[in-house]
Amino acid sequence: MPDFTVGDDHFLLDGEPVRLLSGAMHYFRVHEEQWDHRLAMLRAMGLNCVETYVPWNLHEPRPGRFRDVDALGRFLDAAHRAGLWAIVRPGPYICAEWENGGLPVWVTGRFGRRVRTRDAEYLATVERWFRELLPQVVRRQINRGGPVLMVQSENEYGSYGSDRVHLRELTGLLRQCGITVPLFTSDGPEDHMLTGGSVPGLLATANFGSGAREAFRVLRRHQPKGPLMCMEFWCGWFEHWGADPVVRDPAEAAGALREILECGASVNIYMAHGGTNFAGWSGANRSGPLQDEELRSTVTSYDYDAPVDEYGRPTEKFRLMREVLAEFADGPLPELPAPSAVLRETVRVRLTQWAPLAGVLEALGDPETAESGVPPTFEELGVDRGLVRYRVAVPGPRRPYALGAVGLRDRAVVYVDGVRAGVLTEEEGTLAEPVAGPAEVELWVESLGRVNYGRRLGEPKGVTGGVLHERQFLHGVRARALRLDAFEGADGVSGVGFRSADGSTAGLTGLFRGTFEAPGSGVGDGGVELPGWVRGFVWVNGFCLGRYWSAGPQEKLFVPGPVLRAGSNEVWVLELEGAGDPFVELGPGVPVRTGTPGGVQV
Repeated sequence: MPDFTVGDDHFLLDGEPVRLLSGAMHYFRVHEEQWDHRLAMLRAMGLNCVETYVPWNLHEPRPGRFRDVDALGRFLDAAHRAGLWAIVRPGPYICAEWENGGLPVWVTGRFGRRVRTRDAEYLATVERWFRELLPQVVRRQINRGGPVLMVQSENEYGSYGSDRVHLRELTGLLRQCGITVPLFTSDGPEDHMLTGGSVPGLLATANFGSGAREAFRVLRRHQPKGPLMCMEFWCGWFEHWGADPVVRDPAEAAGALREILECGASVNIYMAHGGTNFAGWSGANRSGPLQDEELRSTVTSYDYDAPVDEYGRPTEKFRLMREVLAEFADGPLPELPAPSAVLRETVRVRLTQWAPLAGVLEALGDPETAESGVPPTFEELGVDRGLVRYRVAVPGPRRPYALGAVGLRDRAVVYVDGVRAGVLTEEEGTLAEPVAGPAEVELWVESLGRVNYGRRLGEPKGVTGGVLHERQFLHGVRARALRLDAFEGADGVSGVGFRSADGSTAGLTGLFRGTFEAPGSGVGDGGVELPGWVRGFVWVNGFCLGRYWSAGPQEKLFVPGPVLRAGSNEVWVLELEGAGDPFVELGPGVPVRTGTPGGVQV
C-alpha cells in the first residue's frame, strides 16, 4: 500500500516528493447526487486532493442519536473514484461558517465555556463521537488503499485558546482511534496563534488569503523544518444577511495562488466549490475586533465567490487558477466534465394552501412547557434550528409601560392580545408602543444562526434574560418549540390543517403549500425567488433549501436538480414575518460571478 509521510522539506509519497494541490469541498454542502460532478470539476481545475470538514452537530443532533455518519465515507469513496486524495478535518470544532462551529447545542449548552478545553467530561463526549465517526476515516487511509492522506487535530485553535494540554489529548485520541496518517494543525500566520494552536511533533500549517512569502516566514519561525502548506487559501469570502455582496478579483486571487506555489508550498484552496447551507445550518459571526459585538447572520448560499460556483459552473476565477495550476501539474489536466443539467424555463408556482403559524405549531411543535420563572433558552429546550413561541401575561390593571425582551437572541415577532405589535432584535429590544395590563403577550423567537468563531461561540439562543414590563420581569412564562427537523421528508407537513389561500396573503405568517409540474425542458439545477416575501424557509419535495430573507444580498435559493422530479412537485414556504403574493418563482440560477464591481472587494 502507498505510504504518505511528512519529510524535512516536502511531503513524501513512497519516498518521493509530492506537492498537494487541494481544494475544499464540504460533502454536507453539496447534494450527494452531485458529488461526482463537483469532484470532477476539481480535477479539471488541476487539483489532486480534496479537503472536507465534518460537522458533529449534523450527525449527532441529540446525545447518542447518530444520523448518516456514513456520509463521510461515501464522500471519501467518491473522491477516490475521481482520482483525488483527501484531507479530513473532523474538529470537533470546525468553524466553517457553520451553525455553532459544528458543535452540537447539547454540548455547548451542557459544558459552556468548558468546551475546547482539557475538561474531562467534554473530552469524554468528544471521544464517544470520534469512536463513532473515525472508522469512516480509518478504513480509507492511504496506507489501507484509500484516499486519506492527512487528518487535522482541532481547528484554528490558536485563534481561540492556549490549552495545549487539550490539544495533546485530542492528538492522542485520534491516534487511539486508529488514525495512522500524518496529523496537522492550522492557524493564522501570527506568532500568538501558532504558539497557541500548534502541537509539538505535528505539522503546523497556515491559513491566509494573500502575502504568502511573509506568512511562510512567520511559520518558519515556529517550524524550521517540514513542508510548507497553506491549509486555507481564502480565494473568496462568505456573506452576511443585510450586508453588501463580497467578491474578489479573479486575477488578483490567481496571482496570490501563484505566489504560494512559487514558494514551493502545497495549498488547499478554500473554497474550491462552496455549495449551500441547506436546512438552516448557516452560522453567524459577531462584529468588532474581538468578535463580540453585533450579530451578523451568514446567508444560505456558501458560493464563497469560489472558482466553481454554487451551481457547479466554472467561473473566470476557475479559468485563471486552472492556468496557474497547469504550470505545476505533473501532466495535462483533465477536460471539464459535461455541465450539470439546468432549468431553462421559469415557472410561477402558485401557493394555494395556507396554515397559520399557530396551527403549524399545534401540529408539528413540541409540547408546551409548564409555567416557569424565567424563559427557557433554546439550549434548555434542546432546540438547534427553528423558533420558539414564548407566552407570558402582563398583570393588570396597570397603565401602559414599555415592554421588551432582555438578552434576546436573535429576532422576535411580538403579538399583544393576538395583534402584531412589532419586531424585536438584540439591538432594538423594546416595542415602539407601550403595553397596558392585563394583556397576553406572545414572542415568536427565531435563532438566525449560532456564532461559529470567537469568544461568543456557544452562546444561548432565545430570550436569555427575561420579558420586561417597565422595570419588572414578567414571570410565569410558557414556551413551545417548532424545530426545522419537524418538517423533514416528503410527509413533513402531514397533520397540518391547511385552508385555501385563494385570497390575499400579503402580510400573513404561516406555512404555504403549492404544487407545480416540472418545466417542459426537464429537470435540472435552478433557483427559487420569493418577490415580496420577508423571511422564512423553503422546501421542495421535502428537501429544505434553507433560509430566505428580504434583507439581501442573496435573492435566490439554489435548488439542486436531483431534488426535482419529472411530473408533479411540491413547495412549502414557512413565512415568519409577512408573506407577499401567493406564488414563488422557480427558474434558472443567478449569473456566474466574475468579480464585477458592486460588491465588497476582499
